[in-house]
Amino acid sequence: MPEFSALEVGQVVAEGEFPITRDSLVRYAGASGDFNPIHYRDDVAKQVGLPGVLAHGMLTMGLAIQPVLSWLEDSGEVVDYSVRFTKPVVVPATGEAVVSVVATVAAMDEENSKVRVDLTTTFEGNTVLGKAQAWVKF
Repeated sequence: MPEFSALEVGQVVAEGEFPITRDSLVRYAGASGDFNPIHYRDDVAKQVGLPGVLAHGMLTMGLAIQPVLSWLEDSGEVVDYSVRFTKPVVVPATGEAVVSVVATVAAMDEENSKVRVDLTTTFEGNTVLGKAQAWVKF
């Protein structure tokens, strides 16, 4: 269980890899109500100029925070979380797209026992979420 006093800027606190398949997209669409065809039809994705079927941005954002939540357990809470969507995650018809996340302590607010965790979120070597930051309060 992490303790605020044991953290330092630059410390990697969590990592994770998340496979996304077309089945994942169908499940997420059902849960979120986002049935935009660019998330399940190759022909529509290509017709609008995309390289293929894309993972939902909010799915990628949700996956990116998971390593932080697992690391925290019950020792703190995420009080703010924001990202910028910078590149798409293209999900192949067969197989999977793997999103990787590395969570690093970027800033510490000792007065309020808060830590800013930056989330480097990549797919095929490209950063897919820019300025992905979570503030955690202990």
